[in-house]
Amino acid sequence: MSFVSRPRFDWRLLSRTLPLGERTLVIGILNLTPDSFSDGGRFSSVDAAVERGLGMLDEGADLLDLGGESTRPGAVEVGAGEEQERVLPVLEGILRERPEAILSVDTYHAATAERVVEAGAEIVNDVSGLMWDAGMGNVCGRLGCGMILMHTRGRPADWARLPALRTEEIVPMVRRELVERVEAGLRAGIAREAIVLDPGFGFGKRGDENYPLLAGLGELRGLGPLLAGVSRKGFLGQSIADLHGGKVPAANARLQVTTAANTAAILAGAHIVRVHDVMAAREAAAVADAVLRGAPG
Repeated sequence: MSFVSRPRFDWRLLSRTLPLGERTLVIGILNLTPDSFSDGGRFSSVDAAVERGLGMLDEGADLLDLGGESTRPGAVEVGAGEEQERVLPVLEGILRERPEAILSVDTYHAATAERVVEAGAEIVNDVSGLMWDAGMGNVCGRLGCGMILMHTRGRPADWARLPALRTEEIVPMVRRELVERVEAGLRAGIAREAIVLDPGFGFGKRGDENYPLLAGLGELRGLGPLLAGVSRKGFLGQSIADLHGGKVPAANARLQVTTAANTAAILAGAHIVRVHDVMAAREAAAVADAVLRGAPG
């Protein structure tokens, strides 16, 4: 079996540049919400959240991604003000303890993006790919932060009503629409070297529709650096339900399938994985990176 080598990039953030491609980077997920699909409510106090973030950094997370609003199906949307009340104290608390930490904030609100970057966040992770707040691109372009642009089909409330996707249309659709998101970012003044792309596993792709995307991730390599966010996703749990008497394992019981999916994503070209379980992801990345180093060419 042979694997295609992963292209290298320099990802320009707010105050520094990260090399991508030499090894896989691991982003630790820090949910600050009461209703996230996996660990909602576990880190609702500032002290608990800061402790969790520092713990992931101690485990070797290269970056942390803080989220103040859940985007799971059925989640209740919150305003930018409430989102900032959840995120800012934790961001500031982590940076007080670890000024060198690289922090990202998962938000589609331009007002939140401005506040968190001014408070020290290096990256804005917009799951809407600049589509849900018309001001996001201009704000991030002006601030000069790093950007993660995700592909999504509609908002979470829409996903259950979306028409099914044919296997052969999934990767071309994601590729085409990610190109549109990059072009929107460039028009808004975001530098191309500041952008990482996320194909949006589970975001408007139901169940097995995610597997053609995972298998075809290599076809997106020409678009730029790629992030894969498959950690504990529902489609992974559905794949092993038959092994558990027809019952889909709970989100926090999907470590092995997450590791398998992370490994597949890295071997297909992902530069970054976004995960709940940092050490397991680092171990998977160490093996996958060694395979890529040993691949011909």
